[in-house]
Amino acid sequence: MRFHAASAISAAALLAGSVRADAQSVLSDASSSVASAASEATSATSTSAIELPTYTPSKIKAPFLEQFDDLSRWKESRAKKDTKGSEKEDEAWEYVGKWAVEEPTVYKGMEGDKGLVMKDVAAHHAISAKFDKKIDNKKKTLVVQYEVKLQNGLSCGGAYLKLLRDNKALHREEFSNSSPYVIMFGPDKCGSTNKVHVIINHKNPKTGEYEEKHLSSPPAARIVKTTELYTLIIHPNNTLIIKQGDEQVKEANLLEDFQPAFNPPKEIDDEKDSKPDTWVDEPQIADPKAEKPADWDEDAPFEIVDESAEKPADWLEDTPLTIPDPSSKMPEDWDEEEDGDWVAPTIPNPACDDVSGCGPWEKPMIRNPEYKGKWTAPLIDNPEYKGVWAPRKIANPNYYEDKTPSNLEPMGAVGFELWTMDKDILFDNIYIGHSVEDAAKFAQETFHEKHPIEQLLELEDKPKEEEKPIKSPSDLVFMDDPVHYIKEKLDLFFTIAQNDPIQAIKFVPEAAGGLAAVLITFLAVIIGVVSMGGSTPPPQVKKAAADAKAAAIDAKDKVAEAVASGTEQAKEQINKRSTRSTS
Repeated sequence: MRFHAASAISAAALLAGSVRADAQSVLSDASSSVASAASEATSATSTSAIELPTYTPSKIKAPFLEQFDDLSRWKESRAKKDTKGSEKEDEAWEYVGKWAVEEPTVYKGMEGDKGLVMKDVAAHHAISAKFDKKIDNKKKTLVVQYEVKLQNGLSCGGAYLKLLRDNKALHREEFSNSSPYVIMFGPDKCGSTNKVHVIINHKNPKTGEYEEKHLSSPPAARIVKTTELYTLIIHPNNTLIIKQGDEQVKEANLLEDFQPAFNPPKEIDDEKDSKPDTWVDEPQIADPKAEKPADWDEDAPFEIVDESAEKPADWLEDTPLTIPDPSSKMPEDWDEEEDGDWVAPTIPNPACDDVSGCGPWEKPMIRNPEYKGKWTAPLIDNPEYKGVWAPRKIANPNYYEDKTPSNLEPMGAVGFELWTMDKDILFDNIYIGHSVEDAAKFAQETFHEKHPIEQLLELEDKPKEEEKPIKSPSDLVFMDDPVHYIKEKLDLFFTIAQNDPIQAIKFVPEAAGGLAAVLITFLAVIIGVVSMGGSTPPPQVKKAAADAKAAAIDAKDKVAEAVASGTEQAKEQINKRSTRSTS
């Protein structure tokens, strides 16, 4: 009986070895097919294989639309920066920073697409372009949209634009920080400060003076080297929206979310009013009727000696707390005649480490239960209290009510007046108009065409992660390392199958029933990376993905067939031998 059972097991083991060879052959072919297809898909996304879209001028119409084919509409400023009233009032600053129209050099996402580039570091730049016709948004939506590409990041500086007030004094060659503007919008970062500015220069209808109104809690700018799209929308109902890319990052109300407020308060404090001398503003006073208790001892000490304490039995009263350092030696250049007797430095006595203490023992101090401290009368509510004094309110002589601050001053030009510590900041595709839909279409033609490709290029540029320590098959996680996961599971499956195919299927079911499915999942990860960004993948990527998927499905069928066939054959052999042994 034992002989036949052993023979059956041996036959099963031999057959399992045959199954392993067949399955490994199938999986080897499948892995090669999938690896080849994955390699083809990956190479299709490499810098050399990506076919960049070609720049085509937009046919969208707007009051102002700029794609920077050249600088014909733009004028560099030669003015001096106004430093009056600043810490650098005695210094003269000129706008010497150079501008250029050129294609990006970092993560280029479109062929032939040029932008306006700030070329110098630590220099003041100023450039502007006049509108063909002034832009007036009264009772209209205003849309300001443009692209910013921080090719070298942004450590300290601005990348915002200004819409300049339309007036006769608007001379482009004299454009400077003191030029009157209507809106300042865009990113600004230096140190811990990082925000998307929205500043509106608002005219006081009573005095005619202008005051800057700043958006409260502005969103943070995205400091990336790929192109970022900034959009500002101001609606006639006084609502404001800021978008970065397609994401709305801020919604605000002009009448509620700006500092200082567009409308001043109706009433203000009377500067001539002062607090009367008889005004009582102490809410509580010491109770005048209270008396110190007769048994209150103000002289009782806070602590007293604990008379009940006893010296610990292991206290070494005759042992000093410190001893001369036995490892120290008198320096060779020590002259006792000049320097005096040399005394070794002391260290804590090691004999005191394992006992309660050393040296003269004294009873410890404890809190005095009779201590009460200095007596003070308890507080009571002040019957004369009149409350917190505040000056009386009077009508604000400068009060006005602007119900539609969204009706901005007419605008006659757009300009960049900036200082930065990072060169090659690029601006492109400016839309200034009244149509949210047209601005979105313009973004589809420009930003959304190149941005996904820029993201792929940035992904390729990132350094590969370091190899992680090897885990046991039971601890492996597929998403951590799909290739290693598949290899370890296969090895474990075939090792068990050599002795017992049935146990191999039970112990590693993912290997027996879904090894090829794991490969398909791995392929899905690759295809997901290839197609990320929302852009349509190139034809060669689609073909590679289709080939890889077909190879993986074929592999799955072959593996399942090989494993199932081998298992059934093993069962048949064992049953035959068991039947013969009992006959």
